[in-house]
Amino acid sequence: MAHDFDVVIIGGGILGTSISYFLSFLNKSKKIAVIEQAQNVAFHTSGRNTGKVHAPYLYNPEKKKLFANAAFHGFEMWERYSRLHDLPFKKDGVIEVALDKKGIKVLEKYLKWGKQNGLEEKDIELMDKSQLAKIEPEIKCEAAIYVHRDGSADYSAYTKSLMKDSEKNGMTFLLDTRVTDVKKENSKWKITLDEEHEIFAKFLINAAGGEAVDIAHGVGVAKELTDVHFRGEYWKAPSEYNTLTKTSIYSVPEFPDYPFLDPHWIIRVDGSCEIGPNAVPVFSPYGYNKAENIKEFIPKMLEMLGSGARKAIFDKQFQELAINEIQSSMSKSAMVERVRRFLPKIEADKITEKGTAGIRSSVIDENGKFSPDVILIDEESSFHILNYNSPGATGALPFSAHIVNHLHTSGLVSSEDMDAQCGPWKFTEIIEKLERK
Repeated sequence: MAHDFDVVIIGGGILGTSISYFLSFLNKSKKIAVIEQAQNVAFHTSGRNTGKVHAPYLYNPEKKKLFANAAFHGFEMWERYSRLHDLPFKKDGVIEVALDKKGIKVLEKYLKWGKQNGLEEKDIELMDKSQLAKIEPEIKCEAAIYVHRDGSADYSAYTKSLMKDSEKNGMTFLLDTRVTDVKKENSKWKITLDEEHEIFAKFLINAAGGEAVDIAHGVGVAKELTDVHFRGEYWKAPSEYNTLTKTSIYSVPEFPDYPFLDPHWIIRVDGSCEIGPNAVPVFSPYGYNKAENIKEFIPKMLEMLGSGARKAIFDKQFQELAINEIQSSMSKSAMVERVRRFLPKIEADKITEKGTAGIRSSVIDENGKFSPDVILIDEESSFHILNYNSPGATGALPFSAHIVNHLHTSGLVSSEDMDAQCGPWKFTEIIEKLERK
């Protein structure tokens, strides 16, 4: 194995792998490696989400500008990429329902945001309950937004395909390999793997998802930020419910400033249906089980109490919401009941099988507020991507192109051919589109 690299990307989720994809076309002669601690790419959050290609109607165009722009372009890019590689992609739309007058006001705001973020009249429409009943008779609500430009995908399959494309162009993927230390030595990064092997890199890209903040702290960056982790759990619906609705259904979140979403009715790309996710606070980006959470409880609590997160966790509303989510984890009927409010046909006792849980990490600033948008930090020889969460998978391709272009224009990682053909796209054309909208 080579020990010296021009660029090392930490994190083989959908973001790190998408960055490697574009770098592999633009930098044919550079030595670039991706390090992923799991046995496969997209093993954690990237492959454990709702599998939706989100339309950007939920995102405030001022506060979530980067996420909204990436999600808008992500739809068309994943559609093209999936066609090229014969991967599953379904343009099946989504319905967001309001259950009361307050919710209708939120839908009106979403309609406005969606259009500000690039959606057209044909992509999104507001309906009253009688209009919706003609299309989806089983849904009970006061009003709804029908978003046509929304899809279902298989992000695990997409990420594995991006890895293969990158490897064909000479990228190195070190799977099942954990970064245990990063330090600067003689103007290079010395990266210790699994506490024994060492590799060196001129430039470091931190795309480590749930561990991105820890890695940034380890190299002295973003000390004022901390992260909190939430486990999203799913329940699988029996096949008799697969035709209950044609479309996935979301309900308006009651507290949009917090990363707690009311569980949705999800139709996956293979046609199976699930209820989820909730957002249960956990103490590790890998807190799928009790043992991991117990192990990380004290270090994580000490970190949070010594940071801005202290204000968030002592906030009364946050505590109430957290307790609600914990209840929804302990009681299946509590979670199913949230979906029964708009799909009353569902019976909790028919839902017996758990789906795959995923963990989402949110960054809290020094004032105790959840950061709404992605946080990008430029250093002289490293680049850190923090708070890259939902709709991260949707926007991964355009967002990665944006990052690669930024690294090039700021002289951090110069590319050899900015006009290169990257799969179905010319790189410069992607950037022109991103800058236009």
